[in-house]
Parts: sequence; C-alpha cells; structure tokens
Amino acid sequence: MTVAFRNTGGTAVRSGTVTFGTHIIGALGIDWATIESAEELPVPIGAGAERTKTWTVCVDAWRVPLGMHIETRDVAVEWK
Repeated sequence: MTVAFRNTGGTAVRSGTVTFGTHIIGALGIDWATIESAEELPVPIGAGAERTKTWTVCVDAWRVPLGMHIETRDVAVEWK
C-alpha cells in the first residue's frame, strides 16, 4: 500500500501513526471482518511538504479461507 502524506499546516509533523483497515471479503462480496494494522508515519514532514511511503499489509492466511480475498479499504492518520 502506497500512501502520500501532504502537510498543509504551518509547522512540521514530528510524529504520528497511520492505521490500515484490511477487509476480508467472501466469495459473494460479504465483508466478514476488518483487520487493523498501524505503522509509524515517515516523519518529519515539513510545513507544505509531501512524503510518500509504501508498506506491505499482511493478514494471517488462516483468516482468509479459500474463495475469500482481502482489500485494504480504510486508511486513517493521526499526527502531531
């Protein structure tokens, strides 16, 4: 998952986390579960600057039975 972070504020971002919500989807499109994983932000991000970072989002194989698949649909950021 590649995410671009853009700081539109007037001061640098010095810390924070990004949380990914990976959904386990059944063969008929039913959303069975959401697994969250959190990573540290690629800081510092200066005022007016942008930083891009790529993460590998994994889910244990036993959580995804045959015929199901995963989709990372949600991304939430908390920064300071």
